[in-house]
Amino acid sequence: MGAPYIGALANRDFVKMNGLGNEIVIVDLRRAPKPIEAAAARAAARQEPYDQLMALYPARGSADAAVRIYNSDGSEAGACGNGMRCVAALLADETGRTDLNFETPAGVISCRRAADGLFAVDMGRPRWRWDEIPLSREFTDTRAIELSYGPPGAPILQSPSAVGMGNPHAVFWVDDPAAYDLAAIGPALEHDPLFPERANITLAATPSRNRVVIRTWERGAGLTKACGSAACAAAVAAARLGRTDRRVTVSLPGGELAVEWRESDDHVLMTGPVAYEHKGRFDAASFADLGAA
Repeated sequence: MGAPYIGALANRDFVKMNGLGNEIVIVDLRRAPKPIEAAAARAAARQEPYDQLMALYPARGSADAAVRIYNSDGSEAGACGNGMRCVAALLADETGRTDLNFETPAGVISCRRAADGLFAVDMGRPRWRWDEIPLSREFTDTRAIELSYGPPGAPILQSPSAVGMGNPHAVFWVDDPAAYDLAAIGPALEHDPLFPERANITLAATPSRNRVVIRTWERGAGLTKACGSAACAAAVAAARLGRTDRRVTVSLPGGELAVEWRESDDHVLMTGPVAYEHKGRFDAASFADLGAA
């Protein structure tokens, strides 16, 4: 018999939190940094269901920690605004500081705890050049790209805005995001050949100049109560089209986020709450069938 599987997550403590119902599991690997395999991330999600797993690693530079983000299907994400607020809340409690910086695949992300207990995340600059989002073919104007869902000649959805916010996003403009079967629509569009890295699929409405209402099918996680990067992408896309101002409230099934696309530096700031759920430990038996390390 081979040696028992000893991976990054077996017997590892975790903290379960959520950002507006976006289920987040945080595991601290700063003292025992090991890579997390896709199969291990999927096994962890079977024991403790999550939308995103946020793994903390030692920072290479002067940041407080490095963060790698895993979806429940084992794929990696470049950004997760709700998850970053949860990570910031934990490290703010640990360090006593209100300003924190994290290395992520999307770059260094700054977080700040406000006096009201909400957390603001600087999500950086949005990307809308076709090869930065990325898309598989060139579009000169990504405010409305050539993509539709539904019968030929009578599409249910069409001409979404495309935005990169650390993850690729397609935002379809509708009158009522709740009126569509996003559980059926999302998987088909997530895997459309136009998106070489797949995409988050959002249905969005703009009932006023300062409000955006969205529902999101999250790449690698499915239907979610809240997706922070999608809220930012929808806010940017709405402002680019002149539907809204640059400072909006984004309504999601799980609650509301304040999003500002700052004119001074083009950075997108997202502010919202976090909630602690419970602590736990990943059972080594959950990973026993993954083989020897």
